[in-house]
Amino acid sequence: MYTVSKLTEMLKSKKISSVEITKEYLGQIEKKDKEIGAFLLITKDEAIESAKRADKLIAKGEGTELTGIPFALKDNMCTKGITTTCASKMLEDFIPAYDAFVVEKLNNLNTVLLGKLNMDEFAMGSSNENSYYQITRNPRNLERVPGGSSGGSAASVAAGMTPFSLGSDTGGSIRQPASFCGVVGVKPTYGSVSRNGLIAFASSLDQIGPLTQTVKDSAIILNAISGHDKNDSTSRVHNYPDYTKNLEKGAKGLKIAIPKEYLEGAISDEVKNAIINAAKEYEKLGATIKEVSMPSLKLALPAYYVISSAEASSNLSRFDGIRYGYRTDEYETIDDLYKKTRSEGFGQEVKRRIMLGAFTLSAGYYDAYYKKAIGVRDLIKQEFDDIFANSDAIISPVAPTTAYKIGQKTKNPLEMYMGDIYSVPINIAGLPAISLPCGQDTDGLPIGMQLIGNMFTESLLFQIANAYELR
Repeated sequence: MYTVSKLTEMLKSKKISSVEITKEYLGQIEKKDKEIGAFLLITKDEAIESAKRADKLIAKGEGTELTGIPFALKDNMCTKGITTTCASKMLEDFIPAYDAFVVEKLNNLNTVLLGKLNMDEFAMGSSNENSYYQITRNPRNLERVPGGSSGGSAASVAAGMTPFSLGSDTGGSIRQPASFCGVVGVKPTYGSVSRNGLIAFASSLDQIGPLTQTVKDSAIILNAISGHDKNDSTSRVHNYPDYTKNLEKGAKGLKIAIPKEYLEGAISDEVKNAIINAAKEYEKLGATIKEVSMPSLKLALPAYYVISSAEASSNLSRFDGIRYGYRTDEYETIDDLYKKTRSEGFGQEVKRRIMLGAFTLSAGYYDAYYKKAIGVRDLIKQEFDDIFANSDAIISPVAPTTAYKIGQKTKNPLEMYMGDIYSVPINIAGLPAISLPCGQDTDGLPIGMQLIGNMFTESLLFQIANAYELR
């Protein structure tokens, strides 16, 4: 498996062409994806044509760092003229009339789209078992889940079917599958990557980010997709740096906090020990590790599910069978049309969260649930601010366990929700975080560690992560 940086080097030196690279990855998809199920759609003809255009630009010396590099997209990002389904029956025939902002940015760099990737329906899930179309399997062990909701994005990179992919992260949906599949996943600062063209789950939490094989590759991709978008009201005006610039600076002299609450509760001994050992490695690299406390961590999960479900209930109200998307065949009244369309078009998990969101926003319950959850959000953000006043970053687990067996938790959604305990606080606070491999369990399954930074400190996170990766 070649990294993005290696492929760029090979293309610039004319050792290989984009067409050759693209055909190789398309061959890997054809060979491997029958058993993995990461792709919902393969854009073979379009990819070859894009690669030919890229080769012409490279030949004229007009290529960029990513010209001719293939990639794949989670299927909740709009692609002009190409089906975008959100892995739902509701949108199985939806063809957008425009590209998402991140797709437009990558197109402008003349990258090569290989296809659209499987996900939990409308990004609601932690195992990629909630797709309407198929279950994606973990390339490290085909009996295990790849994580979710960006399971297809993580699995495609881990299996060597694409050098990088884009996913979306609402409560850990990039970092957790990255951890389960043994790749690098980045959830950027909220507002640093435009959500324009990302089909919304929870608007105040959703964020697009890269999944790659290395930390350096993630920095390269984040360079390409970050930046202000005037068409996204949540996009932040900021002086975005070159995230690759400080990669080699190491961890010497840095202060890294480890919240004691992150190593308590239902965490497996193997994951806990891997994080402790990673912290010791940072001490060898010259960093100072100190224990801190985040008492509000226990409140993060219920607050997240109230906020995210409330926003999902609002966002998904547009799918009513009138304007676009699935419409039931048989109905008598307009109310009947709405009910049957939404009952038939949405899967069980999506309906569960819509109902929960509608309940928490209803008269008599808004103050008791939603308003309280917003208060918890402020509390969590303040606790992070207090830690970052005296620390450069936080180290923690990504998930309490490694990848579990397919079907193991589908009958107990609450147990599955508990797997998000270490990732949701970051989305609630709008902070950046990176997941990278730090070991394996006794079954050979990857364990990921999470590095969390203050807002807009991605460069520092890449620096710290790279120091561990290259140690």
